[in-house]
Amino acid sequence: MTETSSTPSTASDGQEAPRSRLQRLMRYVPLVAPLLLWAVPCGVLLYTGQHWPLPVTLAGTALFVLGLIGMPLAMARGHGRRQQDWAAIVGDTLLGSVWVLFTWSVLLGVLLRPALTVAGVGDGQDRARIVTWAVLGVTAVLLAWGYAEARRVPRVRRLDVELPRLGAGLDGTRVVLITDTHYGPLDRARWSERVCETVNTLEADLVCHTGDIADGTAERRRAQAAPLGTVEASRARVYVTGNHEYYSEAQGWVDLMDKLGWEPLRNRHVLLERGGDTLVVAGVDDVTAESSGLAGHGADLAEALTGADPDLPVLLLAHQPKFIDRAAAHGVDLQLSGHTHGGQIWPFHYLVRLDQPAVAGLTHHGARTRLYTSRGTGFWGPPFRVFAPSEITLLVLRSAS
Repeated sequence: MTETSSTPSTASDGQEAPRSRLQRLMRYVPLVAPLLLWAVPCGVLLYTGQHWPLPVTLAGTALFVLGLIGMPLAMARGHGRRQQDWAAIVGDTLLGSVWVLFTWSVLLGVLLRPALTVAGVGDGQDRARIVTWAVLGVTAVLLAWGYAEARRVPRVRRLDVELPRLGAGLDGTRVVLITDTHYGPLDRARWSERVCETVNTLEADLVCHTGDIADGTAERRRAQAAPLGTVEASRARVYVTGNHEYYSEAQGWVDLMDKLGWEPLRNRHVLLERGGDTLVVAGVDDVTAESSGLAGHGADLAEALTGADPDLPVLLLAHQPKFIDRAAAHGVDLQLSGHTHGGQIWPFHYLVRLDQPAVAGLTHHGARTRLYTSRGTGFWGPPFRVFAPSEITLLVLRSAS
C-alpha cells in the first residue's frame, strides 16, 4: 500500500440539507415512544376482554408501569454521564424486549383475533386469552433466538462485485468488511477474538472496518478491541470513524486503531497495487464529525481524493450509507458502509429507511457507483438480532474483462 494524501481537513464537501419536517418531528419520538411501547402491549394483553382475575391484572399492570419507569432511567444511567454498564445492560435489554412485545402485540392483536372469530374459536374471552398467550409465546421464542443470533460469531457473506474500471491485474482482490462491532457493556473480548480468527481464514488482501467500534472510550473498551490487532491482510487494514466514536472521544479510537496496526483513513487515501493495476482506497470521517466539535474532524471526500488519478477506480469507506450521494457525485466506484445493522430487530428496518438510502446489501447509484451496506458484525444496545443476522463480508472484486 502506498500513502498518497495528507492530513484531513475540516472543510465539508457540502452543507447538510435543512432538516425536513419529518426529522423535526423525530425530536419528539423519545418522549412519546416509551409510553406507546409499554402501554400498547399492556392494553392488548390485559384489557381487551381477557377478564383475568384481579390479582393477575394488577400484577401485570404493575410490571408494565415498572418497565415504563425503569427503562428510561436505566438507559439514562447507562448511556448518560454516569456510563454505568449494569444500567446500560438492563435498559438495553428492556428496550429490545418491549420492542418485540410491542410488535407482536400489534400484529397478533390485529390479525389473530379476527382469524379466530372467523374460525368460530371460543367466545370473546377465549379468543382474547389465546391472543395473549400467543403474543407471550412468540415474544419469548424470538427473544431467545435473537439473543443467540446477537452473541454468535457472524456468518461469512461472500459476493462478487464487478467494477467496470477495475484493471485485470486486480481481478479477484479479496476485501473483507467488518463494521459496527459495538464493543460495550456486555464484555465480548472472547467474541472479538473469534471474529478475528474467522477473518483470518478468509485470506484477505484488504480488511476494512467502517466504524462504530465500540460504545465507550478507547481506554474503557481496550480489552475488547485488542484482538483487532491480530487481524491479517496481505496488503492493508484500514479504518474510518463511525458516529459512535464521536460519542466517545473519537481521537482516542483513531489513535488506538493506529497502534493496533490499522490505518485510519481520515479524509485521505492509499493505493492498492497488484498485477500492474492500481485501486484507490479512500476513507472519510463520519458525517456526524462536523457537529461533534472535535477539532480537525469532518467528512471531506474532495480532500480524501486529492492527488489520486481520476482514471483509477475508487473504493471508498464511509460509515453511513447516506454518504452515497457525495460518492456518486465524485465518481466513486464502490462505497462500503455499515451503520444500519440491517434494522437489527424486525421491523425496525422500516424506520432506518427514513434516514438511509439502503439498509443492507448491494445497491446501484448514479452512472457507475455501487454501495454495499453491511448488516454489521456486532449489535448496538439491545442484545438481540431478529430477522437481521450479523455478518462478516467477503467481497471479491471483479474486473469487466
